[in-house]
Amino acid sequence: MRQEKKLFVLMLLVSTLLGGLGQIFFKASVLDEPFSITLEFVVFVVIGVLLYLVSTAIYWYVLSRTHLSWAYGFTGLSYIFASLLAFFLLAESIPVMRWIGIVIITIGTLLVGSS
Repeated sequence: MRQEKKLFVLMLLVSTLLGGLGQIFFKASVLDEPFSITLEFVVFVVIGVLLYLVSTAIYWYVLSRTHLSWAYGFTGLSYIFASLLAFFLLAESIPVMRWIGIVIITIGTLLVGSS
């Protein structure tokens, strides 16, 4: 794989991981008291939005230098990262069918990324 393409893959991995982390902060903002505007709620929402902004900036950079049809295939990883982070950080259960879906998305992303 060309060095530049490896860099873009790494950037897309970071971008999608940041998107998944943003989801974790959004979820954490409503864990204790849903829709209660507290300082903790505001801080978690702001962190989540900032993570999304950085994620989007990285994605735009990659898009400006690669094909959309290639880069967009990596966005499925955000679902995988959010699910895994929810499993490990929030102790959410993941049913077998969802694990199967995660494996299928991973395979699809690997196929798109290697093209």
